[in-house]
Amino acid sequence: MKRLFLVAVVLPTSIAGLYFGIFASDVYISDSHFVVRSPARQADSPLGVILSAGGFAGASEESSAVLEYVRSRDALAQTDSDGLLTRAFSATSVSWFDRFGTLLRGSTREHLFDFYLGKVSIENDSALQVTRLAVKAYTATDAQEINRRLLVQAEKLVNRLAERARDDAITVAASEVRDAQAVARSAALALSRFRGREGILDPAQEADVRLQMVSKLQDQLVAARTQLQQLQTFTPQATQIPFLRTRIKSLEREIAEQTGSIAGGQTSLSLTAVKYQQLRLENDLAEKRLAAALGSLEEARAEARRKRAYVERISEPSLPDYPREPRRMRGVVATLLLGLLVWGVLSALVAGVKEHRD
Repeated sequence: MKRLFLVAVVLPTSIAGLYFGIFASDVYISDSHFVVRSPARQADSPLGVILSAGGFAGASEESSAVLEYVRSRDALAQTDSDGLLTRAFSATSVSWFDRFGTLLRGSTREHLFDFYLGKVSIENDSALQVTRLAVKAYTATDAQEINRRLLVQAEKLVNRLAERARDDAITVAASEVRDAQAVARSAALALSRFRGREGILDPAQEADVRLQMVSKLQDQLVAARTQLQQLQTFTPQATQIPFLRTRIKSLEREIAEQTGSIAGGQTSLSLTAVKYQQLRLENDLAEKRLAAALGSLEEARAEARRKRAYVERISEPSLPDYPREPRRMRGVVATLLLGLLVWGVLSALVAGVKEHRD
């Protein structure tokens, strides 16, 4: 039992005491807090209401993008562009057990990325819409500088996203305007060619004119027939009778021609009016579409000028004045308690085995 106690309790606790007491390097943590704000959204939380007092609200999509970015390899590459992270994590002043680049931690970029993820944490409070960025390093200045660089990169990312969203909205609206202009030009050209081919500006108005002409001709025809009937009744030998008969036939022929030009045949005004109305309708719709597209483009430009998500810093990256990790006493006590637990379980098992053998 003494040997088991030594192996399960004394040895692990001694190793933990040696590591935490001598080898473990101090870890400084730099904190910063920020919120991504956008005038395009409403805020429901109390802090969001305060932040939106000037017409701004939290931008959840951009906040999510920032969270993913900080945990990405791009963030590591840009922050370590001058080797700051590599130097900070692999300094010879750091314990061999804790620093990057040793056999224990590895030395590749993938190992560095895993090491980086263990030193950087970012969390978003969905209720308050505030994001907390915490960076661990082995000196206070390194922790603050890494935090500052990540915050700057996050701001640039949000600006790029806002710029891209603005450009995309304007590009789509401008494309719609170009399409609408092409359709409007085509419709106007088709209507102009139709008028030139038919020699008529408005078939409906032309039909009205011809109907009025037919009405007048019919009045003349009725008058001529009445006059002919009177002459045949009272003066059958009158020399005007042949003339009236000729005039009546001429009026009937002209009325038939005018009526046919309005409502009969493939070249009648009725068919021409149908084609004209179709072209006119297409032209009107094209003009309305163009007006709507121009309105959408202007609205997109106005929205682009007004709506722009950006990072608002609530607290700058802190410069820690004492190491918050490792929690040495807690580590030693936790190892001791775990060792006692293991020793108790193993002791019970050993006692049970001995009793079973006896």
